Amino acid sequence: MKSVKDVYKIGKGPSSSHTMGPFKAVRHYLEFHEDTDHLHVTLYGSLAATGKGHLTDKAIEEAFSTWSWTDKETLESKTRRGGDVTIEWKPKENLQVHPNGMKIASVNMDGDLYDRWTYYSIGGGDIICMEHPLEADEQGDLYKMTTLTEIMNWCNNTGRSFWEYVDDVEGKDGVWEHLELVWKVMKEAVERGIEQEGALPGPLHIRRKAMSYHVRAFGQGDTFKTRGLVFAYALAVSEENACGGTIVTAPTCGSCGVMPSVLYHMKTRYNFSDTRILRALATAGLIGCVVKHNASVSGAEVGCQGEVGVACAMTAAAVAQLMGGSPSQIEYAAEMGLEHHLGLTCDPIGGLVQIPCIERNAYAAARAMDAGIYALYTDGLHRVSFDQVVNVMKQTGDDLPSLYKETSEGGLAKALE
Repeated sequence: MKSVKDVYKIGKGPSSSHTMGPFKAVRHYLEFHEDTDHLHVTLYGSLAATGKGHLTDKAIEEAFSTWSWTDKETLESKTRRGGDVTIEWKPKENLQVHPNGMKIASVNMDGDLYDRWTYYSIGGGDIICMEHPLEADEQGDLYKMTTLTEIMNWCNNTGRSFWEYVDDVEGKDGVWEHLELVWKVMKEAVERGIEQEGALPGPLHIRRKAMSYHVRAFGQGDTFKTRGLVFAYALAVSEENACGGTIVTAPTCGSCGVMPSVLYHMKTRYNFSDTRILRALATAGLIGCVVKHNASVSGAEVGCQGEVGVACAMTAAAVAQLMGGSPSQIEYAAEMGLEHHLGLTCDPIGGLVQIPCIERNAYAAARAMDAGIYALYTDGLHRVSFDQVVNVMKQTGDDLPSLYKETSEGGLAKALE
């Protein structure tokens, strides 16, 4: 199982699969093709179907035009000047490994393609390359235990917590420094978002709502105020993501508003120390790692249950830990967070990460708090384990027709036609 760092990636929205992944793929290709002045990129399946709404073409062009490298002979830094990118869209054609497939090739003076490499954007900003493994892939897995049941048993047998397992495995590898930066970026996204007004980019003309929710929340009683603030913070981050702002995948861009909204509220409402917040992030990251290893967080592969559903599970676990929950209660909170999102489709209107994505983040944030609190009222014992729900989620995703998996060909995506 990979590092917790792979769950939390800092980058620009609106989509980890459709912007961060292709951006990374182009940069990886250029590392081995420094003298290429003309790229030909072919997008397949979901990447092509919703790529324009997700700004995939813009991410590819930016990755190519702003790339810099060190010349091996002179050791001088160079920045690309000029060059062209041709993008070909094939939404009805899927490559074998994953719905988010793309091929990158160099173009010679005669217009012929050569050195065509195949990439897959597999969710959460992660990519794989069929011709040349990425450095992270070469490093192999860090965690020997790959199910939450195994890890929970370790906790119960040692008297330790989930975050301590993270510390045991990668505490000396900079994980806490990374989580500290993650928390900083999450807070900044909340605070930027609640100050912004105006409309989101794109043809839907959606008005930003975070600021008005934030203002109205302070005129409510305690219960409604809590809900209103959590809604406002989730909207703030998700709206920043929709505008291409800097956010943290948790576990994806499309679900980036759930975790920071709840943690920001818990920090400001209960004055938890940053140390405790970072430990909650570690526990939540472990939940995300388990899902990524055993299923998927890609909307193009399993639908939104793998994005917002997993974000809800991660956040519910963080809440339960912050409030003093046992390993069993934390596992139960995560299980409920995911279970009650089973079957959730990914059908964004216009291919934009706006409807239903933004509102869905706010609802999932509230549901995560409820799941965490609910678990604390129990002894942690329950019939269906988190690992079983992960397996069901994967099977459900496999059974979903492609029109409900980030292709904008069915469901809500057809509502405004």
